[in-house]
Amino acid sequence: MKPNLLKLLSFAFIIITSITNFYSCTEKVPEELPNILWLTSEDNSPFAGCYGDDFATTPNMDKLASEGFLYTHAYANAPVCAPARNTIITGVYANSGGNQHMRSFYKKGEEVRLLPQFLKEAGYYCTNNSKEDYNIAPAQTKGIWDESSKNAHYKNRKPGQPFFAVFNSTISHESCIHKSIPSEELRHDPKKVPIAPYHPRTEAMEHDWAQYYDKIEDMDTWLGKKLKELEEAGLAENTIVFYFSDHGGVLGRSKRFLYDSGTRVPFIVRIPKKYKHLFPGKAPNSKVGRLISFVDLAPTLLSITGIEIPAYMQGNAFLGKQKTPVTDNVYMFRGRMDERYDMSRSVRNKKFRYIQNYMPYRIYGQHLEYFLRAPSARSWKEAFDNGECNEIQSVFWNTKPSEELYDTENDPWEINNLAKNPEYKHVLEEMKSALSQWSIEIKDTGFIPEAERSNRSEDLSSYDYFRSGSFDLQPIIEAANVAVEANETNLDKLCTFLKNEDSAIRYWGATGLLLLGDKATDKIDELKKASQDKSANVSIVAAEALYKLGETSFAKKILLENLKAPNQFVRTHALNTIDCLKITSMDIQDGVINLLKKYDVISRKNYDVRASKRLIEEWGIDPSELNIEFSW
Repeated sequence: MKPNLLKLLSFAFIIITSITNFYSCTEKVPEELPNILWLTSEDNSPFAGCYGDDFATTPNMDKLASEGFLYTHAYANAPVCAPARNTIITGVYANSGGNQHMRSFYKKGEEVRLLPQFLKEAGYYCTNNSKEDYNIAPAQTKGIWDESSKNAHYKNRKPGQPFFAVFNSTISHESCIHKSIPSEELRHDPKKVPIAPYHPRTEAMEHDWAQYYDKIEDMDTWLGKKLKELEEAGLAENTIVFYFSDHGGVLGRSKRFLYDSGTRVPFIVRIPKKYKHLFPGKAPNSKVGRLISFVDLAPTLLSITGIEIPAYMQGNAFLGKQKTPVTDNVYMFRGRMDERYDMSRSVRNKKFRYIQNYMPYRIYGQHLEYFLRAPSARSWKEAFDNGECNEIQSVFWNTKPSEELYDTENDPWEINNLAKNPEYKHVLEEMKSALSQWSIEIKDTGFIPEAERSNRSEDLSSYDYFRSGSFDLQPIIEAANVAVEANETNLDKLCTFLKNEDSAIRYWGATGLLLLGDKATDKIDELKKASQDKSANVSIVAAEALYKLGETSFAKKILLENLKAPNQFVRTHALNTIDCLKITSMDIQDGVINLLKKYDVISRKNYDVRASKRLIEEWGIDPSELNIEFSW
């Protein structure tokens, strides 16, 4: 080999080796674990400058986004706090564990562990300041944090100990619009505030929207203080910061509903250069379009910290060594909201949202005491009652279709339902199939009504009961999908469901006949037999169908019997039915009053009482005349 060529090759080798060593050094994974700081807010959608909202005042959120990664398609799996938080802390969809109803305290599954438990074992100091609200039996959440209180703070850890710290702000919570701030004190102009097209522009609606933007600004100030505190402690370069909201909100038809307005959240992650091996394939100050949802958070933190993700977790890690390929869909669910029953499931990809409503005989805007504390909500209902709402604004106060499909790119407020548009049939069928398959795979506990499920599972958690092999869930889901089709050609099949040995299939048979209305007139005898079913949920649905078919006296007797049931959720179901049927007869009033008089202590957790309170107020009965005091 010629000397010059040898020198040239040697020089090239040195250069290549140097470059390789340089990059291997810069990409070397730090030995020390990163600190993790979660800053969470409540009830807010991506109303922020960094998300393109020019009306919002969010300098701190915008700055954080410029330093980190802004996720454009991040979703809460539930549109309300407790089930969303349950999903976050378990890594399991709340409706897979039986914890989807707002609010409830059922057991978690035996194999399911909570996120802080994994991190504590890895040496992390874990603090929560201070909201928990995990929708789990309190005994099973005791001691999972090193500290969970208003004083909990990462500064209380041992020297050199890595921390996982959660700070939660309630500034933007729904309650922030329950009491109106004087208009002259608002920083955002009610006359200039952009509002959703499904809202009438009443004075109260404009005011609540403007007040809410003020609260978002206040929450942003809180966010800035927490970030400054981290900086001043000299910890910013060793801490991965997550900011997100617990679900969307908060003006009517957002929180509690499976639209982007209720489920899409602001979500920003700032990762120090020290941990750039965790960057999501981009440089900071980037947008990340990957679909993520809350069920992904627990596995992602385990992936970041080098902890093996357990097989039972249902989410996908989107950062770290165990990061998974991108997913095409995210899934969402809705169950009981305090004292009102409803059931919907949704699947979202980057362009479309599909919703399956399993109680389409109920209106969207059911009377919910907490929701109607907002002046804007009451003004919307008043405008509808006065005939002042247009077609789009009126939808909320009417019954639902069984299916909804929206092109979210061209219809961001999701007001143009494409479910019956033949041009989108292939999209609907594909998303419907994906949703049904997901329900089967995660063992969706919602397909057995709450009261029936609690009776059947006895001492087992719903998570464990649904995995016990005691029954086959797939036929139940298939029966539910047949029922909500409300297709007259399924009449005989629905009656066959009424005779099934599984009470859940009988429930869906009765539901299908209820939805068919007058088309089920020939099946009154079958419905009367169903009203005597040993499952109270079957009995109540059959009674509602009978009442609508003119068998009012017969139906009322069934409902009165169920008001005496030992299971609170049977009583709540019956009271919902009485309310929706607008039954005002004296025998029903006496039954409701007798139910109330059985209580010595009444709290917001007595959902049958909350439903009863609405009824007696509607009937013009003063609770004080009954010597009843409500503690909320």
